[in-house]
Amino acid sequence: MALIVQKYGGTSVGSVERIKHVAERVAKFKMLGHQVVVVLSAMSGETNRLIALAKGVQSDPDPRELDVLVSTGEQVTIALLAMALKDLGLKAKSYTGSQVRILTDNAHTKARILGIDEENIRNDLAAGKVIVVAGFQGVDEHGNITTLGRGGSDTTGVALAAALKADECQIYTDVDGVYTTDPRIVPEARRLKTITFEEMLEMASLGSKVLQIRSVEFAGKYKVKLRVLSSFQEEGEGTLITFEEENNMEQAIISGIAFNRDEAKITVLGVPDTPGIAYQILGPVADANIDVDMIIQNVGANNTTDFTFTVHRNEYARAMQLLNSMQPQIGAHKIIGDDKIAKVSIIGVGMRSHVGIASTMFKTLAEEGINIQMISTSEIKISVVIDEKYLELAVRVLHKAFNLENAG
Repeated sequence: MALIVQKYGGTSVGSVERIKHVAERVAKFKMLGHQVVVVLSAMSGETNRLIALAKGVQSDPDPRELDVLVSTGEQVTIALLAMALKDLGLKAKSYTGSQVRILTDNAHTKARILGIDEENIRNDLAAGKVIVVAGFQGVDEHGNITTLGRGGSDTTGVALAAALKADECQIYTDVDGVYTTDPRIVPEARRLKTITFEEMLEMASLGSKVLQIRSVEFAGKYKVKLRVLSSFQEEGEGTLITFEEENNMEQAIISGIAFNRDEAKITVLGVPDTPGIAYQILGPVADANIDVDMIIQNVGANNTTDFTFTVHRNEYARAMQLLNSMQPQIGAHKIIGDDKIAKVSIIGVGMRSHVGIASTMFKTLAEEGINIQMISTSEIKISVVIDEKYLELAVRVLHKAFNLENAG
């Protein structure tokens, strides 16, 4: 008998029929003698509908009240699933985040989990009940409802699995695992049987939308065994996210290719080449809560240097406005930007023990006439910034160059 936490996304509970299907799947696990905790998202599209309602009333919705509003989406699905389970003859009980007492900080709309009081859940599991928990939400120390940000139900599932010391946390979604890249761009993309936490963390942070990055961080920190599965397929082992690198000889050098279209590039030209200039430029950007990703500073010439960095495309206009207002004080000759770029990354723990990965990547892109604008590397990834119009071509040729359709 195992304790399993299952998380179902919005498409998996998008209708009454699908909720009944989830109930039948949960019932199978229960019949096998397992203890089951289910974490649910709101029905697909529901959170967007609620946000649109809020914006119809207040152009910039108050964060506290927005959390009160959007948290109701999950309340609907947990109640319906508990009813569906009872209809199948099972004992079931639903909990909102505040009823479990998933304690968070008070950063409304993007709260972080501080702790979980799992005692009531343990008692109910011991009594043979299936527990159904609202994902994406918690409560701060003052009793205010909080939400964990987009994809936060993944984090709820992993955090509950950590608190309960579950045998496995299963993330059910509309794909049947983690792929070498997006199958919509590369039809030959292959499902990975296993991937390391390190690789999954890079994939999530670099644009792969399968799991919320914070849920992967959480799982890695608390050693939660994580499996990604499809809620629309009865069979299949999905992708297991593991702690150990496989030591077999066939270990692929590259595990996957991630990409992100939501990038914009800003270049500050001709600033004084003096100590502290990077902070003078990026300090105010950070103070404005604008995240900076890749950074390049050119070699100085004639006592000046050029400074280039990338930001999220949604922050581009604000960042340009801020830098233009700062131009006189930082002594910049000119500030230019480009919001039609994309980032493509290759990821794999095999890079640590293989040389020539970067040269293969650069040669492959050069042969297609794709110019690399920026490069960033770590032990297990290489990211490049290219013109957005070449994104899909770049992903396809790199997937082929590293033989990802056949590896493993």
